[in-house]
Amino acid sequence: MNEQQALNVLYRVKAIITDSHIVYTSGKHGSVYVNKDAIYLHPWETSLLCNEIAKRFIKDAVDVVIAPAVSGVILSQWVAYHFSRLAGREVLAMYAEKAEGGDTFVLKRGYDRFIAGKNVLVVEDVLTTGGSAKKVVVAARANNGNVIGLGAFCNRGGITPQNVANLPKVLALVNVSFDAWDEEECPLCAGNIPINTYVGKGTEYLVSKKDN
Repeated sequence: MNEQQALNVLYRVKAIITDSHIVYTSGKHGSVYVNKDAIYLHPWETSLLCNEIAKRFIKDAVDVVIAPAVSGVILSQWVAYHFSRLAGREVLAMYAEKAEGGDTFVLKRGYDRFIAGKNVLVVEDVLTTGGSAKKVVVAARANNGNVIGLGAFCNRGGITPQNVANLPKVLALVNVSFDAWDEEECPLCAGNIPINTYVGKGTEYLVSKKDN
């Protein structure tokens, strides 16, 4: 599967929204959004994409696949499944969760006992800032996991290995770049285009404007 074919999968499941007025997590505005939640509605397409991630890292002797919860639970399971199938040996799947009362990620449920000394692949669906992926890398390393890289469906933030705790490599099936504007410079705001409240942070943005 090449990049265009992977992009076609995202379009097929309607994971890429265009010609809209989106408020991103960063607070910036734009007209395009990658809706990762739309991907997981379709197990076959999810499996196809996860198989491709596994194939890209098959030579790295991965022992454990780990992702940030919540949607990453599905992602890590599928990628580990395809690793196990391709390598002919069991590759474990686990996920990291937000620490209570903090902004870090931790390994709970006894997962920390299965990661020490293992080759670990971190996986993420959509990379925007790389923040969640980096926190998972830190959590894996804190438990003595050897993180060999980061795999993703889509890299829309231009994330590099240096952005994610200096990983050996970052590979995404699709690499895209979208325009993003500060609110004051947003042409969609200037044109009174309604904010999309279905995806992104549109609802929170409108509530904050109302409160102010």
